[in-house]
Amino acid sequence: MELEEKRLLESRVTEAIKSIYDPEIPVNIYDLGLIYDIIINDNQAVHVRMTLTAPNCPVAESLPVEVRDRIKMVDGVRNATVEVVLDPPWTMDLMTDAAKLDLGML
Repeated sequence: MELEEKRLLESRVTEAIKSIYDPEIPVNIYDLGLIYDIIINDNQAVHVRMTLTAPNCPVAESLPVEVRDRIKMVDGVRNATVEVVLDPPWTMDLMTDAAKLDLGML
């Protein structure tokens, strides 16, 4: 897979992730800063490292599954896996300026 193809696929994966919103905060999980890494290998398999706003998050079980399933629907993705990591822990500093603006923090 060429670099340009990877960039295009990563862009489509990012857009798919941006369509998923935290159920308690009206911001998508990408802008919220929950996605740490999007790794695409040459076989078009996508691995996402993500976190949660809190270890006891009420959607800790369902959100990673939703992310995986949404990524699998992206044209060009052959497989998707999601790894939840709690270190480093999520903080508000990870949010994009757009998310902070949406939440009235800017």
